[in-house]
Amino acid sequence: MNEKHLLGQHIRQLRKARNMSLKQLAGEAGCSESMLSKVENGKGNPSLNILHRIAKALGANMGSLFSPEAGDGVVQRKGARHLAQLTSGRGQGIILEYLTPDLPGHRLQAHIHIVEPGGSTKGDISHEGEEAGYVLEGELELTVEGASHLLQEGDSFFFDSSLNHSFRNPGTVTARVLWVNTPPTF
Repeated sequence: MNEKHLLGQHIRQLRKARNMSLKQLAGEAGCSESMLSKVENGKGNPSLNILHRIAKALGANMGSLFSPEAGDGVVQRKGARHLAQLTSGRGQGIILEYLTPDLPGHRLQAHIHIVEPGGSTKGDISHEGEEAGYVLEGELELTVEGASHLLQEGDSFFFDSSLNHSFRNPGTVTARVLWVNTPPTF
């Protein structure tokens, strides 16, 4: 079963567990029923922005949409960590490599955001919490409350997640960013 199909199954399970119709969830997430149906059937690939809105409408974080394996909770081995592809399109992708397991009660979440050239959130995101990051490779344009910042290898950032924010890779090489959120968002 591919990643898109698993994502769709988890969204459908969460929606049904909350006794929500497709129409209700689409309305609360600000997307069309058709788009949501495609996502649930593994035929659509929503943007990061849409996934945030779906997760929020479900009263969940994005990690619960992907339901990665928790491992033993202490060590996450190289090559065995869960990868979640958030967007598709040639040169437009964002992949999250989970560094922390998605376990109930955790207050911290860390990923490596792998952002292909041209990859972006496709719109602003806002949610509770705080975020910090460190650019491992490549470059990233981070926009917070309309102010854009071009970050390069070795640069770091921190901001309140309730502020409107977005990011994109304006470069020609893949960016890899260590990204930490509290509370868990993805």
